[in-house]
Amino acid sequence: MNGLTISQIAKGSNVNIETVRYYEKRGLISEPPRTESGYRMFPKEVIQDIQFIKRAQDIGFTLEEIKKLLCASNNENFQSEEMYQFANNKIQEIDSKIHEFIQMKSLLEELAAKCPGSGVPKDQCPIITNLSKGEIEDG
Repeated sequence: MNGLTISQIAKGSNVNIETVRYYEKRGLISEPPRTESGYRMFPKEVIQDIQFIKRAQDIGFTLEEIKKLLCASNNENFQSEEMYQFANNKIQEIDSKIHEFIQMKSLLEELAAKCPGSGVPKDQCPIITNLSKGEIEDG
């Protein structure tokens, strides 16, 4: 039986063996056939799939979204319009998260500016008191 072992796949993909197992468990890569002795023998293309998964993660896609992307990339009836919409939806999601992070940063900067520094008892620390009393307004 031809193919690559899990360690060869991991090395070729620059991930650890547990990552390969995890992707298999999550259905991102297919379960490979086994040899008579029980070894899994992966097709070489799995390396490309794992590299695809890692690149997609790097730009913010979740594993569930990546599963859809992989499906689309392996589909003979590929629809570029769907990918365009998929990407635009992700951009909107990222923009929303950026807005939330800016608000969080602003709140933390406000609290940090009120902090008198070292030597202050906990009940006079604006960060602790605001978090304890729920006085932080989320903007």
